[in-house]
Amino acid sequence: MNSSLLQLLVLAGIAIFLILKLRSVLGTREGHESEPMRPVERSRPDRRRDFEVIEGGPDRDITDHVEDGSNSAKALAAMKMAEPGFSVSEFLGGARGAYEMILMAFENGDVDGLRPFLADDVMETFESVISEREAQGLTIDANFVGVRELTLQEAEFDRATSEAQITIRFVGELTSVVRNAEGEVVEGDPNAIKRQRDIWTFAREMGSDNPNWVLVATGG
Repeated sequence: MNSSLLQLLVLAGIAIFLILKLRSVLGTREGHESEPMRPVERSRPDRRRDFEVIEGGPDRDITDHVEDGSNSAKALAAMKMAEPGFSVSEFLGGARGAYEMILMAFENGDVDGLRPFLADDVMETFESVISEREAQGLTIDANFVGVRELTLQEAEFDRATSEAQITIRFVGELTSVVRNAEGEVVEGDPNAIKRQRDIWTFAREMGSDNPNWVLVATGG
């Protein structure tokens, strides 16, 4: 065996040794591979959130009508604590109906119709006006059109007596004429709608068996 062939065999053996060594360290790879990505740990949901309850949020039944945190809002909240079934929105709906009923009973001189809804001193004032009107031979012909505006202005609550007072500003629309004893129109126009502005305060003892609110003060 000549020296050239021997050198070739030696070089071939060295090449085979290097290839086997590389495979044992790197393994077999084809193409370009980036560093293997580690699995991302997904955070486990906090099961305690399933039981999380948001407390202390604003009561929309109150904040829809008065400013949150105001004295009136606190008074309305106290009314609800004294009587859990109390609803401000339902009260205002009832006040709208009471306004029409009381106003029209007064215009028509219906004393008996007024009595259940008025406090004694307010009833005395209404009754004296009706009596004076009748003494002059005057009558009123009125038709209620509707309530144009209704705003809760103020609410108060006396924790010692559980008495609640809510003041509402009304803007009502009606037609009204005043007639004398002969039936002649002495004031007003039956075809003209006029607006009447009133500020009324209703009161009631919260938690009592009597569900009726009574009118305790009037203004304009």
